[in-house]
Amino acid sequence: MANPLRKTMVYLGLADEEYDDAVPQAPVAPVVSAPPGTRAPVTPLRRPVATRHTAPAGMNEILTVHPRQYRDAQTIAESFREGVPVIMNLSQMSEPDARRLIDFASGLSQGLYGKIERVTNKVFLLSPEHVAVSGDQAEVETDVDAGFFGQ
Repeated sequence: MANPLRKTMVYLGLADEEYDDAVPQAPVAPVVSAPPGTRAPVTPLRRPVATRHTAPAGMNEILTVHPRQYRDAQTIAESFREGVPVIMNLSQMSEPDARRLIDFASGLSQGLYGKIERVTNKVFLLSPEHVAVSGDQAEVETDVDAGFFGQ
């Protein structure tokens, strides 16, 4: 009674239930074991550490993209995978598509060991791991700190 169609027919009352004590089994192939001390080849999932921190030979380009639709993410991904920093200006996109593209860019930068930084409200910088970004960090004072130092 291993056949699902047969089980359904029995359940619906269209066939009689048969009792099979001897269930035929598929033939089992013999297991061949490898000689002791040999290992199967293994493919590493991560890039070697030595090549992760090397910069491309002629990195002299920054790509600026003004995407209008989510399908423009392919251009961003191709350039970022090649090690080119990408500036995304999302001011011409709808809010849902902009959120989707930011999520995509975050995953892309995380997967390729890069960083994503907000430059302004709708402008983001995707920098590969070999690019160092420096600049002023705007420190926001809280109301408690401002009140304390204003005395």
